[in-house]
Amino acid sequence: MEQSIKAIQEKMSQPNFWDESEKANQTLKELKFLKSCVDPFNDGFVKIDELKELLDLAQEEQEMLQQIEKEVANLEKEVAQLEVKSLLSGEFDRNNALLSINAGAGGTESCDWSDMLFRMYTRWAERNGCKVKVLDILPGEGAGIKNVVLQIEGETVYGLLKGEKGVHRLVRISPFDSNKRRHTSFASVDVIPELTEEITVEINPDDLRIDIFRSSGPGGQSVNTTDSAVRITHKPSGIVAQCQNERSQLQNRQVAMKILKARLYDKKQKEQEERMSKEYGVKQKIEWGSQIRSYVMHPYSLVKDHRTDVETGNVGRVMDGDFDMFTDSFLRWKPEV
Repeated sequence: MEQSIKAIQEKMSQPNFWDESEKANQTLKELKFLKSCVDPFNDGFVKIDELKELLDLAQEEQEMLQQIEKEVANLEKEVAQLEVKSLLSGEFDRNNALLSINAGAGGTESCDWSDMLFRMYTRWAERNGCKVKVLDILPGEGAGIKNVVLQIEGETVYGLLKGEKGVHRLVRISPFDSNKRRHTSFASVDVIPELTEEITVEINPDDLRIDIFRSSGPGGQSVNTTDSAVRITHKPSGIVAQCQNERSQLQNRQVAMKILKARLYDKKQKEQEERMSKEYGVKQKIEWGSQIRSYVMHPYSLVKDHRTDVETGNVGRVMDGDFDMFTDSFLRWKPEV
């Protein structure tokens, strides 16, 4: 990595470096990421040497020994974070993510569960210093949401959230059931990388059907007042993308097209993976529609990932966006996804 940093720095010293601002900014972003990996690694060795010196000085002084133990614990956390970062080596791991949540069968109960997941991912983004933008949302008839599409911007967002793809299951006493019975609800989550300018997806305009309609639900100033929402259907594949939360029809169309291109590219990648798995006999462990995690609130408290077997009894903590234990363990379990 240090050689890569030197190569980039030499490239930046060239007089024509800023001639193409788009590429220059991408190079700066690459340099920032590499330094965020290398600098903490080098700092770790410095801290280890400092702690060794302190340990020699401390001898039998209990107060100083406690301080050293505290510093060692902090260093262990930093090493764990670096380990996770080292696993984010996929082609799109550093990209922003487009995350969608869709309520399963079950009416109001499933829509409410989708809304809970929406809050969970929003809180996760806030905890990690990421920006969240609602691109499209369809409220449930009684409560919650039927589906929502989020754009989450931040460093390595797709890499960290790619393991969230699949079906999430909730077991609880339903607040909508007057008899206080236990209900099971399902919602599906999909995560695809937001494509950068370097990746092009060719789309024949004749293959598109574009529908304009009036926005619904919460949104900007023009929502519910003009026919500005846009839905684009790719007729050969049946893939649909829509956006209603931008200010104008043109902006909604641009965002919907961006979502469509990302979904088409993701579909192409999945088809290639399926062909490779058939050719080499590799069994895919994660498929759309597979149940990846259960959130049990009654008769006991438990959140369990069915792939890695990692679990916690603190459901509230997870629902408040603190679920790094699951994203980290997924990367260690299967880093190449």
